[in-house]
Amino acid sequence: MMKLWMTWGIALLISLLPASLIADNGTPATAQGTGTPPIAQLHLSEAVICETLEAFKPLNPSVVFSVKTGSVMCFTAFDHVPEQTSIFHDWIRQDKLVFRKKLILKTPRWSSVSSIQLREADKGPWRVEIRDADGNILRILRFSITD
Repeated sequence: MMKLWMTWGIALLISLLPASLIADNGTPATAQGTGTPPIAQLHLSEAVICETLEAFKPLNPSVVFSVKTGSVMCFTAFDHVPEQTSIFHDWIRQDKLVFRKKLILKTPRWSSVSSIQLREADKGPWRVEIRDADGNILRILRFSITD
């Protein structure tokens, strides 16, 4: 019975070790193609342009919106926030920055949203550049406003 408990204990201990410690070539697990971001990095898990939110979830995400919608939102979700930091939603129309929203993210995960009110003059192609605190682009979302 004692050997069984020791075997289970060792298996549990091994399963709790970081993957980078048990990688056979000493390379961190992320470099081996697991797709998991290093623990110290901010990880954007979802980014969409939508009409509205319901229960803090994006509703009617799309890439084309009618100006009659009245407003559109950029929703971002981060499933790993290693420390409190800020991000930016840069709303750009015809390569001109129209609006920049600074948003604060808190640990361990966080969702954020920014929005713009639509006017007739806003028709055409848009993009939202999602940037980290250092100005690095995390994702670009493209969409259009139509009649």
